Amino acid sequence: MSPKTILPCALAESDLDADLVCGLKAREPRSYELLLRRYQRPVYSYVCRLIDNQADAEDVTQEVFVKVFRRVDGFRGSSTFKTWLYRIATNEASNKRRWFSRHRVWEVSESSVHGQAHEFSDSFRSESATPFEHTTDRERRDILNGALQALDPRFREAVVLRDVEGFSYGEIADTLGVPLGTVKSRILRGREALKRHLLRYAPSIAPRSARWQLE
Repeated sequence: MSPKTILPCALAESDLDADLVCGLKAREPRSYELLLRRYQRPVYSYVCRLIDNQADAEDVTQEVFVKVFRRVDGFRGSSTFKTWLYRIATNEASNKRRWFSRHRVWEVSESSVHGQAHEFSDSFRSESATPFEHTTDRERRDILNGALQALDPRFREAVVLRDVEGFSYGEIADTLGVPLGTVKSRILRGREALKRHLLRYAPSIAPRSARWQLE
């Protein structure tokens, strides 16, 4: 193993990722473990929100990291490692959606609705909530998930990256490979469509979703 060590967590995320990339290119086993520990759950959560099927999201996430392992030598740092990783995840999720549209009818199973490890509205959860509150929270999450899935996939990607993942507009442009103006337009139109859906089907939820208020 290379004598190079993983930098402490106090450093900026970009510095940590730069060190991670160096370790991956050096084929350090510890770096592969760190990559999965740092990004596997967030990427899986992101993919779930793009394709809304737990089993397929697991397959896509696995394929994402296989491609990261294979392609890391080609990473030149023209974008951050995180946006490069999420670009791969976005492309793989898009490929899976296209496969669905060509090969089989979309079916939503009970597990895909309630079994996801990272629901769209985790922020509504409370460890001290009553059983009734857990039930209503689950219903709220299902409604929000349904509203999100109703969006045009291009708008969904941009909205999730901005309002769930917390990416900057520039990072989203790098991730999606589109101009900054296109990013802003997709986020605006996605938020408007999401708000209309919630106001139509769940007006009591829409005002609570402050993250979806237009900037």
